[in-house]
Amino acid sequence: MMRSLVVFFLVLIGTFIIDQNLKVMAMDAVNGVEYSTILKGSCIDLELHYNRGVAFSMLAFLGDNLKWVQLLLIVGIFIYVFYDGYIKEFAFPIGLILGGAFGNLYDRFIHEGVIDYIAWHCGFNFAVFNYADVMINLGVGIILLLSYLAYRKEKR
Repeated sequence: MMRSLVVFFLVLIGTFIIDQNLKVMAMDAVNGVEYSTILKGSCIDLELHYNRGVAFSMLAFLGDNLKWVQLLLIVGIFIYVFYDGYIKEFAFPIGLILGGAFGNLYDRFIHEGVIDYIAWHCGFNFAVFNYADVMINLGVGIILLLSYLAYRKEKR
């Protein structure tokens, strides 16, 4: 269990640090001006956006209360994964998920919105997201893959 905790906390802290440094670089590139283009590409642009909501700006109407709702959800997930023992089996992906979640939550408290800077527009305008968002999705994907592999192994 100790090894799992070390992996979990190192991944969580590493994800948070990388995320925050990338966001500082994005803000510095345009002197913190909201909705500014940093670099244009054929499929991906680097553009600074402050997302006041969650995915695709949903729940932005909650305003300042959104950070408190998000804090409660993250603490609840944190307690749940430790209480049910998921941390032992999924230390790495849960570290990615919670590291990204804490990175975005930190933005809400410090910058009043999540700092997004990767704009995907291959064929259509998809979304603007950040490193933390990618790590959260990667963590969920790893958990799904590991669960599927365990299921197949158990079935045999």
